[in-house]
Amino acid sequence: QVQLAESGGGLVQAGGSLRLSCTASRPFSSNRMAWFRQAPGKEREFVASITWSISAQAYADSVEGRFTISRDNAKNTVYLAMDSLKPEDPAVYYCAAALGVAGRGRYDYQYWGQGTQVTVSS
Repeated sequence: QVQLAESGGGLVQAGGSLRLSCTASRPFSSNRMAWFRQAPGKEREFVASITWSISAQAYADSVEGRFTISRDNAKNTVYLAMDSLKPEDPAVYYCAAALGVAGRGRYDYQYWGQGTQVTVSS
């Protein structure tokens, strides 16, 4: 069993930056790890993902060019660097891991963290 824990959320002004971290409780091999977010009244949506094999990255159109996903396998950690934050970015951000083939759907992922809150002020 693998536990995921997010950290790094907080309050930031529009245009500012944050870096989120997600650490696994033990080393493991996943096909893909991803970040999702969920704002009040909205569905949980895909943000970014990275493959275990070659670190290929994918991004939602809404964050491409502003967010960067990366991983450090030695530390069992995946990161989400968030730059140029906008008023529409606030949400609870979740990290997730998929053991098999996975894309942008939340049901592709088997392991989830508890989430970390990101708030953007004007």
